[in-house]
Amino acid sequence: MQVEVGAVVEGTVTGITKFGAFVSLPDGRSGLVHISEIANTYVNDVNEFLKLGDKVKVRVLAVTPDGKINLSIKKAEPAPERPNNRPMHGGRPGGNRPNNNGGKCWPKAFFALTSPTRQSFYGIRRRTARRAPEQPFGPADGTGQRPERGRCV
Repeated sequence: MQVEVGAVVEGTVTGITKFGAFVSLPDGRSGLVHISEIANTYVNDVNEFLKLGDKVKVRVLAVTPDGKINLSIKKAEPAPERPNNRPMHGGRPGGNRPNNNGGKCWPKAFFALTSPTRQSFYGIRRRTARRAPEQPFGPADGTGQRPERGRCV
């Protein structure tokens, strides 16, 4: 019987190493289950999950040209369903942060009238008390009005 890639077969654990386990297949050939393919959780020691002589179901991942067979235990069965631990308020761990400034609604830049016919653009790197000389915060339309508190523009 020739093993095919993607087939799920039952085998017997014949050897355990620090990097995985060797499994004997029904056709008499042997393949390796890498430590990362043993369980859906972190595997520090293969001996915690497998013992010599254990019967396991494995999926054939690949057969190399030189005859090596790569196997997987965790892909032989459907993955367990993961719990939905996401919060109900937007799905982000810290809540919705649309402007990525910690939820504060300060403008990142503003225009200021530097003369009756000229506007200058000022970028704010961090929130400080420095402003354009004698000019309040104001949107780009030049009204000089500060945005409402709690409303990001």
